Amino acid sequence: MKKTSKIYVAGHRGLAGSAIVRRLEAGGYKNIITRTHAKLDLLRQDRVEAFLKEEKPEYVFLAAARVGGIWGNHIYPAQFIYENLTIQSNIIHASYQSEVKKMLFLGSSCIYPKHCPQPIKEEYLLSDYLESTNEPYAIAKIAGIKMCQSYNRQYGTRYISVMPNNLYGPNDNFDLETSHVLPALIRKFHLAKLAAAGDWKAILKDETIFGPIPDAIKKSIGIDPSTNQPDRSANQPSVILWGTGAPRREFLHVDDLADACVFLMNHYDESEIINIGWGNDQTILELEKLVSKIVGFTGSIKWDTAKPDGTPQKLLDVARLANLGWQPKIPLGDGIRQSYKWYLHATA
Repeated sequence: MKKTSKIYVAGHRGLAGSAIVRRLEAGGYKNIITRTHAKLDLLRQDRVEAFLKEEKPEYVFLAAARVGGIWGNHIYPAQFIYENLTIQSNIIHASYQSEVKKMLFLGSSCIYPKHCPQPIKEEYLLSDYLESTNEPYAIAKIAGIKMCQSYNRQYGTRYISVMPNNLYGPNDNFDLETSHVLPALIRKFHLAKLAAAGDWKAILKDETIFGPIPDAIKKSIGIDPSTNQPDRSANQPSVILWGTGAPRREFLHVDDLADACVFLMNHYDESEIINIGWGNDQTILELEKLVSKIVGFTGSIKWDTAKPDGTPQKLLDVARLANLGWQPKIPLGDGIRQSYKWYLHATA
């Protein structure tokens, strides 16, 4: 890409898309195109085709997607598969029609089978059964990968597909019904910390900014869900976490992802998918201890073992990317502190 190249970032308000825009701007790219949902509904094929035909971007970062954690995938499976299939199909095909020079499709590590050898190599895709809790989302993303590869083979396009692990950072989703594990931990510990301090006003403000607090969490931090008032008979605030804490997860700060995406747009032209990650992981229990320390919550923690753990481990093999000369830069502890700082600023 040249600094003057016309670049379209789909999903620029999301976690990944906003980071890609920040990285492009910091890198001196001056011709970045974005559209809000109000201006361009990516579920409408005719509007996507008209937009790309009119704007004629040279490069496209496809970061728009319906995303969420285990609970979000459980309660919205139809939306996850329909919206992701539709958005990516519309953009990929319209990019071909508009003769886009190159496109980057943002996938996810959840595309890999539930019981993969660790670390997960790119060639393990479609080698076994998927994790049932996120199967609709994973199938949609796999379809996007295969669509990019098929267009490359039939039409000679330059579409690349990247597979990051669990992302976090500024503009993350902190909704407790649809968020991923790390932002959910930050918010749960923060709410319990506020409750321990008796700062009910701040809790109500948090709810207006980041979405409803489920009744079970309200009860655990000492709020009566029927009145939305402090329950004076309740015990000390506690945090309820899903599963056993045993699964292992790898986390990547979204600014590192964005840096990798720009690097790959400039240095990678293969149809084969490529992983983006650190190449090391930790248990959810270890993550919980780190987040609670950073947030400053010192109360009790309870594990709801009736809830699913999900995939036992998702550690990516990142040798292919490392061999190209790219490495992540933001350690997990530093990244969580930055994310919590952003969260506090949003609720200030």
